Amino acid sequence: MAASIAPLSGAAQAEPLTLVAFGDSLTQGYGLPDGDGLVPQLQAWLTARGVDVTVLNAGVSGDTTAGGLSRIAWTLTPEVDAIIVTLGGNDLLRGIDPAETRANLDGILKETQARNLPTLLVPMVAPGNFGAGYKQAFDALYPDLAATHGAMLAQPFFAPLTGGSEDPAAMRPWLQADGIHPNKDGVAKVVEVLGPEVLALLQSVKSTP
Repeated sequence: MAASIAPLSGAAQAEPLTLVAFGDSLTQGYGLPDGDGLVPQLQAWLTARGVDVTVLNAGVSGDTTAGGLSRIAWTLTPEVDAIIVTLGGNDLLRGIDPAETRANLDGILKETQARNLPTLLVPMVAPGNFGAGYKQAFDALYPDLAATHGAMLAQPFFAPLTGGSEDPAAMRPWLQADGIHPNKDGVAKVVEVLGPEVLALLQSVKSTP
């Protein structure tokens, strides 16, 4: 691991990198004490591995992909070096047409691509209750958009909590009482998988004079 992060600690990276975690309540840390949410746990994970990066929490509870699209431009300030995009969960809760979700995420990724920002897209996975057609359309939009815009594609956000099972009950030990948001231990499991993906993202940040 030390060798894999060495390029981030050289003279060319004398200043800390700035990574934006852009998303909804899953990013914001809904229902958790300070320090237990995704951003602080990811920050601690990266710091423990010698990565000089500041992770900014740009999660807004309740945000849909439309909400994310409306604020992406002003979120991407000049000091931002890379971004993680984790949106779509609230679109699922509202049963929003996957075509609309696709269009909104497409707009978000156009913004990051236009600024040459390394981007990690974190998928959501549709449940089966909306029908097979809905699930197929929704699940496909993340890999399609990542390929279109040259973004990196992470593992689905909740995949670390399922243990490979398709039974939603498998996640219960890792969720808060609402059955939607990860608890502290659930977030830790997410970070175990997301952390190496973020390392790879930061490796793609090109140093500028």
